[in-house]
Amino acid sequence: MEKWFGKFRHMKIRNKLSGVIALIVIFAFAFILIAQQYAFSEYDKQLHSKSSQVLNLSSAAIESELKQIEQSSYNIVADVQLQTVLRQLRGSASDYDDLVLRNKLSDLLVKFSGTEPYMRSIQLIDARGAETSSGNPIGIGSGKRARIMQQAGDAGGGTVWIYPDAQDSSLILARDIRSYTNTNLDLLYLGTLIIRIDLDSIVHKLAVGQGELYILSGSDVVYPRQTSFQPSVLSDKLASRTGYFTQSINDETLFISHNRSVSTGWTYLNLTPYNHIFERILLIKKVVVYVFIGIFAIAILWGIRFSRSLTRPIEDLIGRMKLAEKGNFVEANLVGSDDTNISMDEIGLLQRTFRLMVERINILITENYSNQLLIKETQFKALQAQINPHFLYNTLESINWIAKMNKQTQISQMVEALGMLLRNSVSIREPIVSLSDEIDIVESYITIQKFRFEDRLSFSMEIPERYRGLRIPKLTLQPLVENAIQYALEPSIGVCRITIRSYETESGLHLTVEDDGPGMPADTLVKLRSGELETNGKGIGLLNIDDRIKLSFGEGYGVQVESRPGNGTRVIVRIPKHLEG
Repeated sequence: MEKWFGKFRHMKIRNKLSGVIALIVIFAFAFILIAQQYAFSEYDKQLHSKSSQVLNLSSAAIESELKQIEQSSYNIVADVQLQTVLRQLRGSASDYDDLVLRNKLSDLLVKFSGTEPYMRSIQLIDARGAETSSGNPIGIGSGKRARIMQQAGDAGGGTVWIYPDAQDSSLILARDIRSYTNTNLDLLYLGTLIIRIDLDSIVHKLAVGQGELYILSGSDVVYPRQTSFQPSVLSDKLASRTGYFTQSINDETLFISHNRSVSTGWTYLNLTPYNHIFERILLIKKVVVYVFIGIFAIAILWGIRFSRSLTRPIEDLIGRMKLAEKGNFVEANLVGSDDTNISMDEIGLLQRTFRLMVERINILITENYSNQLLIKETQFKALQAQINPHFLYNTLESINWIAKMNKQTQISQMVEALGMLLRNSVSIREPIVSLSDEIDIVESYITIQKFRFEDRLSFSMEIPERYRGLRIPKLTLQPLVENAIQYALEPSIGVCRITIRSYETESGLHLTVEDDGPGMPADTLVKLRSGELETNGKGIGLLNIDDRIKLSFGEGYGVQVESRPGNGTRVIVRIPKHLEG
């Protein structure tokens, strides 16, 4: 034994390293091969029970989603607004009242249809037999509709499930709507709620494991619509609530695990080809053997090459160190190395480590500078991209109102103003614009709001022509005017005065947006930045404007709020008189 250890000590380092790597790979391969055989044997034993557990997880997830939709249906039928509209519709005596009430009912259903992602449509049949729907409804035949309403009526306000058929792939939830304010709940019928559910999407998203999933309700097939066998052939083996077995169906042996739901009584089946399971196991065993043979060959070749790389001369390392000492990291990394074999293997390893260190330092220096520029640009674009579309909705409402009342020239004026506003505000290709362009955006916005608030909005602009060529981040003044309208004009019933002024200081130009509204605390901006105060808006706020100005012109510029409750608000925007850099 000592003779062999003596030979090993006198071997070249590259041979030592290659031999050690080969031994490590051989021992690792032997250990993993033994562990693999043990793992596969355990896998064979637990395959049946684990597949049953996977089916339980799938059925529980599907049941949970259906229960959530069922709860949503209860929230719909118990909604106060829906109950009120249905009662009014039941007692309505004019066609106009019917039209108004059905529009309200349609709006409510649209709101409810967005609460659950798997609702294809919501259809409501009121006490008069008329249907209101939202989502993607399909026509229900008179026979099927009568059957649904009959079953919902028999349930007395409870949930009824209608399974998919050849005409409709959706699972249908139906229940009666009764007035909960009436003392006799069975007499005041308000309508029938029908919810079509995308069962295919629920199964595809929530079902886990391999194989085909079947859902049965007694002898009825809930999912899928088309089956390759008759579930009645399994009725004897599905007597227990849960379990697994093998069954030959259509000349194919299947592994079947089943689970019956306690809440719905549905039976969930998972059908997996039995031979297919073990074919994959054998394939995995072969793949593992081939992979380790490949790893062994690669490790030996890599070990030989790596051992040779440890024999680089010390002079090359010294030359690189001198270049790095002078700060020339690029040339220190590009200097060629001598590939001749040197017995000083440790020095070769040191040289390789030093080269990697120099290369990394150079990359970090370059990346750090580039990342700083990229971070600043990204922050600016992210702040610029926060556009609030709320005023667009108000504009469309105003246009709609004017169209109904007049159908004349005012529509053209509002559309032109809106077009101007969109062209100048939505585009972010030019984040910094002239003050004149920003004023055009404000004037277009005021033109639109004038139609909405009429004489209640008193607006004035006092900015001399000589300042209008200065540069300013886009959407700086318009959001401040919008805030003034939202917080000063909208809550009041009288006239609100909004004024934009400018005055020059030693540090730059100050632009002010003033209103005579209820005002706000003067430290609002400080509280917003510290997180002590949260706004209820969704658009461009004071912090956004302040950050964009600071990113554009420096920390010496930005936004300042001067206000006290009950005395109006004055927002000051500080920008430079001349751009530098």
